Amino acid sequence: MPLLKFDIIQGRSDEQLRTLLEVAHQAMVQAFEVPASDRYQSVTQHRPGELVLHDTGLGYSRSDNVVLLTLISRPRPQQQKVAFYRLLAKQLHAECGLSPDDLIVSLVENTDADWSFGRGRAQFLTAEL
Repeated sequence: MPLLKFDIIQGRSDEQLRTLLEVAHQAMVQAFEVPASDRYQSVTQHRPGELVLHDTGLGYSRSDNVVLLTLISRPRPQQQKVAFYRLLAKQLHAECGLSPDDLIVSLVENTDADWSFGRGRAQFLTAEL
């Protein structure tokens, strides 16, 4: 049950946003082998100057198209994480024209006890899921 949280600079069209979210979802489904119906995403748009994402000394050139993706998920094997990063960058470049320099991903791990899908219940712990 990964949760994908996108931080972007304002200015993308509705269609561009739909494509961004769909491509990221498909990469997650493929890399993490989760059901296609397992989709939880949110987008926060920032005014220019409110999202400061330097290159950490790696020589990357960031633009106003930069995407900061925070992915919150159960622990995943390293090979799945690496595959996700690679697949996501490749597909976003192919389908959205996003430069690989403009993609930053942070994967935050949590456990089954960290999720409630509603009604004040921990559905993973109660075996509802």
